[in-house]
Amino acid sequence: MHRLLCLVALLGVFAAPALAAAQDLTLKRVMLSSGGLGYFEYEASVDGDATLKLTVPLDQVDDVLKSLVVYDDKGGVGGVSLPGREPLAQLFKDLPFDQQSLDSTAQLLSALKGAEVTVGGSRAASGRIVSVQEETVALNGKASTTRTRVTLLTDRGLQQFILEDAENLQFTDPALRDKIAMALRAIQSSHAKDTRTMELATRGEGRRNVRVAYIVEVPVWKASWRLTLPADPAAPRARLQGWATVENMSGQDWKEVELTLVSGRPVAFHQALYEAYYVTRPDVPIEVAGRLMPGVDRGGVQVEERARSAPAPAGRPADGVMGKVGAATAAPPPPPAIPAQAAPFEAAAASDGATQVVFKIPKPVSVTSGRTLSIPIIDRDVPAARLALYQADTAARNPLAAVRLANDGDTGLPPGIITLYERDPAGYVAYVGDARLSGLPVGETRLLAYAVDEKITVERDSAQTDRLASGSIVNGALRFSRVIRQTTTYRVKGPLKEPRELIVVQRRLPGWTLVQPEAKGVELSEGNYRIPFHLPGGEKTQTFDVVQEQTQQQELRLLDNAAIEQIRVYAQAREFDAKTRESLDRILKLQGAIAGAQHKVKQADADREQIVQEQARLRDNLERVPANSDLQRRYLATLDKQETELESIAKRRADAQTEVEGAWQALRSYVAQLG
Repeated sequence: MHRLLCLVALLGVFAAPALAAAQDLTLKRVMLSSGGLGYFEYEASVDGDATLKLTVPLDQVDDVLKSLVVYDDKGGVGGVSLPGREPLAQLFKDLPFDQQSLDSTAQLLSALKGAEVTVGGSRAASGRIVSVQEETVALNGKASTTRTRVTLLTDRGLQQFILEDAENLQFTDPALRDKIAMALRAIQSSHAKDTRTMELATRGEGRRNVRVAYIVEVPVWKASWRLTLPADPAAPRARLQGWATVENMSGQDWKEVELTLVSGRPVAFHQALYEAYYVTRPDVPIEVAGRLMPGVDRGGVQVEERARSAPAPAGRPADGVMGKVGAATAAPPPPPAIPAQAAPFEAAAASDGATQVVFKIPKPVSVTSGRTLSIPIIDRDVPAARLALYQADTAARNPLAAVRLANDGDTGLPPGIITLYERDPAGYVAYVGDARLSGLPVGETRLLAYAVDEKITVERDSAQTDRLASGSIVNGALRFSRVIRQTTTYRVKGPLKEPRELIVVQRRLPGWTLVQPEAKGVELSEGNYRIPFHLPGGEKTQTFDVVQEQTQQQELRLLDNAAIEQIRVYAQAREFDAKTRESLDRILKLQGAIAGAQHKVKQADADREQIVQEQARLRDNLERVPANSDLQRRYLATLDKQETELESIAKRRADAQTEVEGAWQALRSYVAQLG
């Protein structure tokens, strides 16, 4: 009886007028971006005002709230509502009862003491709840049962009834019934813990189609390519087919949806819009009369060509080549007919945007949630030229077999792995390698290296030289340039009977200039030169030089004594003009005059120092000999003579110093008049 009463009570709760049933939206269009985002568009047919239901995974709610858009040409949007991230906790926080109170009718009545209820049955009553008490009652024999006694305050005083004996019970207050109904609905919807159901209110008149779309995170779709090379190595074109691999991880099945794939790199953000944030406010003391606390004003201030993006380098290919498909030790008779090329398919409608390439799949697709789909998007002939690509860092001895792929179509090609096949004259197909295709805009080319070309052998040597180039005297200095030359010599032995086009990848030295070979036909990519050479075929080894030069400007101060040896070398340099060499010769002579005069000064200083040391010895001896002795007189005579010599040395040094200054003046004057 208890459970029946609870059910009857709940039926009473839902007796209030219900909202119009919400309509489900149907997924119609999906657009996947290689940037890891998906556009999902739904449709619903509505008449007048309507409420649309949209159920999305919990981890996508932030993105849906950020990007949700509604298209309704004949109406408007009234708003979107959904349960909070923690709907039950937030809901019961504002209700007069908690979630546990809904476990039984007795608990609910006990939590809502004071609420007015109406009880039907043999003891019908109407009043406010005073108390709810459990009691144990003995039955026949030793058995017992538990029942609930409810006390109401009625117009006739306090009345009691047994809850289990009541036929029905209803809360009189409609607002309270609505709160209980809302709580029950929230409990029901909370069972789907990983999803949230949004309700979109639309406002309008008449029957119309409403479209709802949003952007959420999805797995990145991947492009992969198949390039079939023709049997003739000189053929200018090859067959290119592109496929797209798509995963449906949206949590819902895609049934006959319009699928569009977008290759691009959009700027995308995530923001936690579904989280509840609160602003922390500072506590302010209660102000009482007579107390003021204005803010402190601390003053203020017045408010105040041309290079394209280089293509990405080709990745290192897988080594090895598979044999002919179906080959055996004893060759079987050829089949009646071998298809000329890969089977064609209906390609996607492609279009080029400002920042992305769009592929619209021609037919609706269906993908069950959690499954992967691979679908063709491109099928056409493209310009493809075979060549050999030498990258010393990848393979030092042999170049890589490669294809120069050009995009002469109307749209760009997304990046992806490309598998290469080669057809032989008999029509059989062999796998020859894989390569990496970077994004290929219209009008550009890419080099696709897919295997090692062991028919070509490369040896290389490097050498560096340094030479004077020119020089002149300006502002008292010799300004000259030196040319540093780095030469890389390639010795290449090509196939005996096959010509080859070889592209050598040579590191570009920053600040250096390529002087050999001519820049015509040379490409620059990722800081490297791509230099083409032609190998005619035959036994003769071809030799190619790649030369880069850098000119360095240097300066030598001509008035610096320490530079005299360098000046002596440059005075003999044939790279300088005759006038410059003559000027340097003259400077050397003037430097020599300075050096000679300075030597005289040093000699005078040395002579004076020798006499000063001798005088110190004599004076020390004078203190030890008897006065008026012959030895004393001899020492005094020697000191007198040395004083005369010191006077002569001082004059000689002064004359030498004057000579030094004159020589320096002559050098400065000469250098100054040189320019």
